[in-house]
Amino acid sequence: MSEIRNIVILTGAGISAESGLNTFRGPGGLWEGHRVEDICTPEALARNRELVLDFYDQRRAALGTVHPNPAHEALARLDREWRGDLLIVTQNVDDLHERAGAKRLLHMHGELMSALCEQCGHRAGYGGSMLDGTLCGACGTADALRPDIVFFGEMPYEMDRIDTALAQADLFVSIGTSGAVYPAAGFVRSARYHGARTLELNLEPSAGSYDFDERRMGPASVLVPAWVDEILLAQAGG
Repeated sequence: MSEIRNIVILTGAGISAESGLNTFRGPGGLWEGHRVEDICTPEALARNRELVLDFYDQRRAALGTVHPNPAHEALARLDREWRGDLLIVTQNVDDLHERAGAKRLLHMHGELMSALCEQCGHRAGYGGSMLDGTLCGACGTADALRPDIVFFGEMPYEMDRIDTALAQADLFVSIGTSGAVYPAAGFVRSARYHGARTLELNLEPSAGSYDFDERRMGPASVLVPAWVDEILLAQAGG
């Protein structure tokens, strides 16, 4: 592994599920008892704003009951100790990577602990209830805050930065993702096109498992620390 310098890591719901957070979709296409169309689209927000805001208020509160697991902690260690370029791109909107200590991190689908102003586009940390009708701290507009979540039909954040990192990667690693949601599902092909080695760490094969050079199946809290030990040992020996 001595030739590896630039690493891009994609994490998905599987890594947070091992901390006790619900995965995105449950049986019957439901998300924590709701149809996705009712709580995760711009149309849903326009149709029933109170339901959507309350749903995300509850999810935000639930974050206080869970903690980073060994997979989050191992990636934070890699962040601290890897001497090359590293970008952790997460599809998750929780703050478990940050709480574990990761810094070189990008939330492509937004963040639960952040609010977005629909009037001016300002994004800022937020920990209260959006049902309280607070003002935007940037433009002062009342009742304009919504969850800083990329809804279905909206463009993920910082795609240009992600595309650049994938083009420069020597290694692309996917952890705990379904491989079924685009554009993230296409990252492995982009990385391979540009010459990167690819590795999947997952509880079970994803929809795009066949695109990876190597696949390791098992719990993220077991696989990720072992892989981080391996690659840091290679760095030390290189």
